Amino acid sequence: MRFPVVLFDFDGTVIDSGSIIIASMQHATKTVLGRDIPDEELGRAVGGAGLIEQMRMIEPDRVDELVACYRAHNEPLHAELAECAGMTDVLTTLKEEGRRLGVVTAKRRETVRLAFSYLPLEKFFDVVVGSDDTVRHKPDPAPLAHALDLLGAEREDAVYVGDSPFDIRAGKAAGVFAIAVGWGGIHPDERLLAEEPDALVHTPGEILELV
Repeated sequence: MRFPVVLFDFDGTVIDSGSIIIASMQHATKTVLGRDIPDEELGRAVGGAGLIEQMRMIEPDRVDELVACYRAHNEPLHAELAECAGMTDVLTTLKEEGRRLGVVTAKRRETVRLAFSYLPLEKFFDVVVGSDDTVRHKPDPAPLAHALDLLGAEREDAVYVGDSPFDIRAGKAAGVFAIAVGWGGIHPDERLLAEEPDALVHTPGEILELV
């Protein structure tokens, strides 16, 4: 096999959560700030350093209120979560081939566990790195480096799959093979391609052809 370790972003890559993220951001900014911010503007920061930093970019003086309002709206929506179409089949194949899999996400571990309580995906992953596991966050390579350390893996043995420009930057900075996915629903292909990923795919099955 080309890459014995396959690491995944979570939102918009493994789980189809883009619409609920944007809905909760809209709710928070409307409720707390009384502002209607276009989806495109809100989406640009999604997938990076995490919710607190995203809200700081919107209104640095009201971060705590925005985060609390977002979470109160967002967490119940996890009951509606679905996986990205075809992801279980791909994860099953990768595990059957003997690869080690991981999640590296800007979500808190608590929120990842919430998603796993609704979707039976946890069994596929040997490691989960959330935003509370490292001091530095994507696009910094620290979360990916931490996942590799936990797995005892070398960067040349790993690939990182993600739907945001922050994922691609982190993957390249970490020295792993970086695959951009076009099904996340937030970041258009043009934004992903501007980061020069090693590959861009539009169906989960295409990942199997690259790894």
